[in-house]
Amino acid sequence: MNRTARLYALVEELRAAAPRPLTVPALAARFEVSARTVQRDLQTLMQAGVPVRSTTGRGGGWSIDPQMTLPPIHLTAGEASALTAVLAAADASTPYAGAARTAAQKIAASMAGPASAAARDLAARIVTLPARCDSAIRAAVEQALADGLVLRLSYTDAAGHESDRVVEPAGLLTAGGRWYLIAWCRTRRAGRGFRLDRIAAAVPTGEHAQPHDLTELLLGSSAAGAVRPTALAPLSLPTP
Repeated sequence: MNRTARLYALVEELRAAAPRPLTVPALAARFEVSARTVQRDLQTLMQAGVPVRSTTGRGGGWSIDPQMTLPPIHLTAGEASALTAVLAAADASTPYAGAARTAAQKIAASMAGPASAAARDLAARIVTLPARCDSAIRAAVEQALADGLVLRLSYTDAAGHESDRVVEPAGLLTAGGRWYLIAWCRTRRAGRGFRLDRIAAAVPTGEHAQPHDLTELLLGSSAAGAVRPTALAPLSLPTP
C-alpha cells in the first residue's frame, strides 16, 4: 500500500472506531508499518486539516470526529477530472478559494495512473484572470456567512462614492465573473449587493445577524432572476 492510499485508509480506520480512540501500536499492526511511520502519517493528516486528535493517559490514543469528515466517495475518472478542473479555476478572489485549492489537491492525490494524469493535465490547461480582492476581506465575508455575524463594511460603489455600512449577510451571488455579498443593509434598511472587489474593509462585529431570506433580498433588484447553479440544485431538499 502506497502512502497516499494508507493515509486515506488511516482516516477510515479512525472513522470506523469513532469515538473510541486507537493507539499507535494498534494502527501500526493494522497497516503493517512501524509506529514511527504511523506517527508521521497522523502528523501529516493534522497538517492537512483532517480533524484527528490525540488524548493521553489510560484509554487514550488517536481519534477523529466523524461529523467533520466525509465517508469515501467513489468518483468516476470523468467526475474526478471535472471537479479537479473546476476547483483549479477558483482564483484567489473567489470565496472559499483556500478550501477549493486543498480539495483539488486531495482529489488529485486520491487518483492514480492514467486518471490522475488526465485530471492534472486538464487542470493545467485552465487559467484565470484574477479580480482584485483582499484575502482578509474575503476571509471576513466567509466567516460572517458561516457564523451568521453582522459585518461592518467600508464600501465604494460604481460611482466612486465611499460609505460605511453595517450589514447582515444572507448569501453570495456570482454574475458576470464577479462575486457579490447579498445582505440586509442596516444603513439603507433594504437588501443590497456588495461587490467583493469594491469592499475596502470588512470587520465582523461579533453580533449575530438576523436570518434573511436570500430570494426576498434579491426581489426588485437586477438579480431577481438569479437561480441556484445546476450543480447545486440537487442538494436542495424538496419542500414537504
